[in-house]
Amino acid sequence: MDKAAGIINSTGRADDRVFREAISAGSADVQGLALAVRDLVFDLVPETVEVVWPKQRSVGWGIGPKKFTEQFAYLMPFKAHVTLGFYHGGELPDPDGLLPQSGGKQVSGSLSMRSLRLQDLDKVGQPALRSLIVAAAGHQVSIAPGGEAGVALPDVRWMPDL
Repeated sequence: MDKAAGIINSTGRADDRVFREAISAGSADVQGLALAVRDLVFDLVPETVEVVWPKQRSVGWGIGPKKFTEQFAYLMPFKAHVTLGFYHGGELPDPDGLLPQSGGKQVSGSLSMRSLRLQDLDKVGQPALRSLIVAAAGHQVSIAPGGEAGVALPDVRWMPDL
């Protein structure tokens, strides 16, 4: 397996030092949003693999460290908001319309990326966002190549019903 360019957090939610460094340039409000999103991801998907790319000031979550093939979501802090993106967002159920209908394509057009801006802390806990994160994690598990060296596929049963 190729090594990831980022720093892999293999100890889970409790180890937030590198995450905090990556978001440290943001305002207190943006840092609060980023931490709330991180907490939500770990609440919903406790087995997630977190990878922080300090130079890019971005964070990804998935079943492994590879951005486009093992991760289901990413976060990037900006001046007045955080962007929460989904690598396969165009393939996810989104009955509340949180994600745009079209988005960017990466990796030779194989991903249907979608992202949303979060500016208010109260939007982080909304049921529609929780459902989207759970769907993204489940989708990533369903398309991951089983048996690939270094990729431990979590049991889908751990995902909560919303």
